[in-house]
Amino acid sequence: MASDPDLIIDALKAAGEPTRLRILALLRRGDLAVGELVQILDQSQPRLSHHLKTLTTAGLVERLPEGAWVFYRARSKDWPGRILQAVFEEIDTDAAPYTEDRIALKKVRQARAQSAETYFSEIADSWDQLRALHYPEAEIERAILQHVEGQTFDRVVDLGTGTGRMLTLLAPHAKEAEGLDFSHHMLTVARANLNRAEVRNARVRQGDVTHTPFEDRSADLVIVHQVLHYLENPEGVLTEAARILRPGGRLLLVDFAPHDLEFLRETQGHRRLGIRQEDMSEWADTAGLALQDPLTFDPPASLEQGLSVLIWTATRPANQQEAAA
Repeated sequence: MASDPDLIIDALKAAGEPTRLRILALLRRGDLAVGELVQILDQSQPRLSHHLKTLTTAGLVERLPEGAWVFYRARSKDWPGRILQAVFEEIDTDAAPYTEDRIALKKVRQARAQSAETYFSEIADSWDQLRALHYPEAEIERAILQHVEGQTFDRVVDLGTGTGRMLTLLAPHAKEAEGLDFSHHMLTVARANLNRAEVRNARVRQGDVTHTPFEDRSADLVIVHQVLHYLENPEGVLTEAARILRPGGRLLLVDFAPHDLEFLRETQGHRRLGIRQEDMSEWADTAGLALQDPLTFDPPASLEQGLSVLIWTATRPANQQEAAA
């Protein structure tokens, strides 16, 4: 269906200004906050905020609130994405001022990485304590990759992305991937990690994993990795995953089996001491998902007490008749 000519005219007018064109070139390389654009472009925040409002109103840029911060993202789909693609195919971005902007962008990303390192240094002891209680992560990740081996997904969504590790792991199997997390601190870590790994087809944003900003039937793979035990309403995540999955799409769930390590409530913020199979089955059934029996990874035998890790897979039935069955 053809787009409204007035929308196209407004978009072209918005893009047709030197600073706004530089902003668009930067945002096509990744999400940025106003303060970061101030550092890169060496212009005042009010002026850049005005430019960003113009680009957002014109539909070329998306506004992503994240606590006290607001990030901006160049749109990549539908007519705005096609317009930006056509515009930048005609522009030499290897010439000034775009080359200088990329150098400044690199410095901003280095600052992000330093912020992430500082945050993790503060929580490293408790983080390492938890990791030491369960099966080696490399083996669990290998099992996750076996589920996607030889496949390429149009869109992967990581609910509760945390450090962005699952995005990094699954990015080679995705045309595009997006992670959602409520914590601004963790999103800072995730952005730094994605940049360090040079992952260009994945992004993150802030949001509630039980009420996501994603469209119905917009993903063919959703992963929920070590998230459910933190939540009051874990069944809401499965319901939301079912909503955003395309018919025939797949959900990967990774979490702890039931355990009695009560100290994890106090030191790690766990609300549930693992996930019971009967609960997972009930949640999946309510969400209209077909759940498979989990793979179980027991903790190292050398531990007196440890955590078993479970990997479930579920699919959204391809049609209503299958769901009813």
